[in-house]
Amino acid sequence: MKGKFEKLALGAIRPAGWIKNQIEIQAMGFTGHLDEYWDDLGPNSAWLGGDGEGWERGPYYLDGLVPLAYLLDDQTLINKARKWVEWILNSQQSDGWYGPTTNDDWWPRMIVSKVLIQYYEVTKDNRVIPFLTYFYRYQLKHLAERPLNDWAKVRGGENILSLVWLYEQTHESFILDVIELTQQQSTNWAAISDDFPFTRYMTEFNHESHVVNVVMALKYLGLQYQITGDMTYYDKLKKLITNIDYYHGQVTGLPSGDEWLAGTSPSQGTELCAVVEYMFSMETLLAIFGDAQFGDKLERVAFNALPAAISRDWQSHQYDQQVNQISCTVAQRNWTSNNDESNTFGLEPNFGCCTANMHQAWPKFVSSLWMKQGQSTYVCQSQVPCHIQDGSFEASVSSNYPFNLNSTITLTGTWEKLLIRIPEWSQDVKLTMNGQHMIPKITDHYLEIQHHGELEMVICLELIASVVRINRPKRATAVSFGALLFSLGLTEKWSKYSGKEPFENWEVTTTDEWNYGLPEHSEFKIKYTDTLKKQVFDSLHSPITIQTIGYEVKNWQVKINSADEPPYHCEVGAKKQLSLVHYGGAKLRITEFPTITDR
Repeated sequence: MKGKFEKLALGAIRPAGWIKNQIEIQAMGFTGHLDEYWDDLGPNSAWLGGDGEGWERGPYYLDGLVPLAYLLDDQTLINKARKWVEWILNSQQSDGWYGPTTNDDWWPRMIVSKVLIQYYEVTKDNRVIPFLTYFYRYQLKHLAERPLNDWAKVRGGENILSLVWLYEQTHESFILDVIELTQQQSTNWAAISDDFPFTRYMTEFNHESHVVNVVMALKYLGLQYQITGDMTYYDKLKKLITNIDYYHGQVTGLPSGDEWLAGTSPSQGTELCAVVEYMFSMETLLAIFGDAQFGDKLERVAFNALPAAISRDWQSHQYDQQVNQISCTVAQRNWTSNNDESNTFGLEPNFGCCTANMHQAWPKFVSSLWMKQGQSTYVCQSQVPCHIQDGSFEASVSSNYPFNLNSTITLTGTWEKLLIRIPEWSQDVKLTMNGQHMIPKITDHYLEIQHHGELEMVICLELIASVVRINRPKRATAVSFGALLFSLGLTEKWSKYSGKEPFENWEVTTTDEWNYGLPEHSEFKIKYTDTLKKQVFDSLHSPITIQTIGYEVKNWQVKINSADEPPYHCEVGAKKQLSLVHYGGAKLRITEFPTITDR
């Protein structure tokens, strides 16, 4: 059941540089203190034995708190996480069932299994594998009479994910029976891929068109391949991704979904839960297939959509983000289902699922930066700064990637081969090894380096890239450089409208003009900042900017409190020098511009 690559155990990869700063900021904000201020995660949670919220919010929170605590080796956070884990482990009944008595839903327990797997990887707590084994024996006995339904049915892939892990640990044959039952009772995403039904703006409740369910389902098709070895599941996965992108794709790489799949307009929203779950799906698919494109998709979302929806101090977040976002206010917008607060920054805008679920994104991304193939081949999936210790193998990555495209990788210890994923946007690679210029050997977007017995190997890489214009629907255009998207950032006025310190609710507005278009044949000039701030995702201190010329578009107006879709034909006004900042740092922004016929 093994995929092409294997993820390293939690803790084998430690963050460094800017990404360590990110998870430290996260720990100082929501993740480290949410349980102190939000009742749903407070001491009365049913997942701590109380009579409060007892469905998915406690498990969601743990799915980020556990890896964050151990990545930072923060004893205070570790103690917080252990409090929850101990209650869960001690709640198991003699028949294998566990958790709050207030619900018998399979779904939140699917999340708990993912939590316990991470906890086991870093602690080797010998209670975890028997606990999961007893629970899945219970599941085998009761799934027929109490089958998966609602959220558990569309998210059955999460169950299979943990079952595959447990089978690799124990090789208990009954686990295969539970996997088969889960497959039978789960939504048939392969059939949805074959006949994609969601080719329009969705307006009615439907689990299969709910954006979070859709992005979670992508990993399900990968797991089906992993179990069966049938490559038709890879084909179905590619077809499903293609259809989602064609009918609902945003330039961030995500589908729209506010709550349901909502088309390609840059003013439709995408839910934060979809951001973090899409990342986890891409991390899973990258390990299963080893296909470098999943790494590209992962980075596009991680470096852009994820930080865009979270305040710079990690003390508020959006439920919905817009690619073209000119205000974040309590106002009606063209959402398919969500309320008027959905793109404001706050503790619990619209619904609290994202408040609980957002914490997994950066920690799981760190844990996917490097992978392994066999016993002695290591795979660098992203050149983000980090340190790796796996047995006698040790490596460190020194870089400001993706804000700069140079990196240095230092390796010592036992290894035979190193693979480095080279993104599809990279036009060339400059490589030196221990000071000698080398011709890179790249196969299927992985650069291959053999170990020749050196005690230490120092690899210096430079990825070569150009500014790229991305064609969008209705003749709109977006701008990227490497893995980063660029936006016209607008000045921000933050105004508190409700809530209590430290997690208050904010509207964000601007007085800037925003209605600018880009000529067909624009020129772009890149400008770098010498040093990075602790918070790199800040439009006021953007590590990299792109200078270009734009023109006012007089017939581009506000519609239902958002920027209307970029006009196909532009009424052109004054010329202006534009400074584009990276998307993740701009809370107010224009990212898809009308295209202006060259004058």
